Amino acid sequence: MARILFINPNSSEACSDGISAAVAPFRFAGGPAIDVGTLTEGPPAIYSWEDWYGVVPHLVARVRREAADCFVIACASDPGLAAVRDATRTPVLGIFSAAVLAALGRAEFFGVIAMVEASKARQRQALRALGAESRLAGSIALDVSMETLLDARAVRARMEAVARALAAAGAGAVILGCAGMAHHRAAIEQAAGVPVIDPCQAAAAAALGVVLAGEVVKLAEAAE
Repeated sequence: MARILFINPNSSEACSDGISAAVAPFRFAGGPAIDVGTLTEGPPAIYSWEDWYGVVPHLVARVRREAADCFVIACASDPGLAAVRDATRTPVLGIFSAAVLAALGRAEFFGVIAMVEASKARQRQALRALGAESRLAGSIALDVSMETLLDARAVRARMEAVARALAAAGAGAVILGCAGMAHHRAAIEQAAGVPVIDPCQAAAAAALGVVLAGEVVKLAEAAE
């Protein structure tokens, strides 16, 4: 069976559980296994550039020792994406890049709800790499911890207000800027009145496309 491996680059098992729950609808009988692994060497969350750079060697080591048909870096600033791609011939996706591409498929401009103010610079770097920085209508940081973010109620009202502000600023879609935000998606979408993109789900859809397309090619080659 084909396997998609999401790697959570922080050490929060609760965050990994949330990622697994977010991608659960993409698991189906006979389809690729979708697993979520936690980088135990990582920080509690990716708050700073030091955290971002610090996890890169561990991500590279992880993909070199794991077997998968597609790897997904499950942090919404795509830490080490280029380095990890360089370390393996297996496809590697970043959840933030996948979310941006999904948002651009829904709207001309999008907004981002960032976890902390420092996240915005890292996400802008990813946007520049995609050539999509000019499509950003706005980015607003919550400045909360991962533990607070994972609480079902602690920041939901604030996230709803932020999403409405981004929509008012011209965002036709809103990206959740952290892998720990998935459980808020439906409520925020209802409050904002625009599509809300969860990056883990966007990456799961993209990874399924990559893996299933590869399986189709193999079947076609076998038929020949």
